[in-house]
Amino acid sequence: MTIIGLLLTALLLLVLVLFAVSNAAPVALQLWPFDVSWEVPLAGAVLGAAALAFLLGALLTWGSALHYRRRARRMQRAAQLLEAELAEIRAQQDAASPVPSTAPAASTALAPTH
Repeated sequence: MTIIGLLLTALLLLVLVLFAVSNAAPVALQLWPFDVSWEVPLAGAVLGAAALAFLLGALLTWGSALHYRRRARRMQRAAQLLEAELAEIRAQQDAASPVPSTAPAASTALAPTH
């Protein structure tokens, strides 16, 4: 992380701690069809609801990106196959082409005969 990222994270944590300390009064949480009630601090209820909302959003985002990740993997496999095929074709072309000689060519001109 960069310095700016660390500073923003520290600031967010400070705000969350101040929120939790400032809102310690207990509240009763009830779920309608059930006759159950929980006594929790207000900060716990709010931060818990925010955490659940974050997790639900992250899960939905992850699920919606599955299609794109699957497609990217398919395209990567296709590219690897094409690269292997190209390397094979280049190797065949190199084997079929004549190898140039590194020795200098001998002069074929005839010397004048007198």
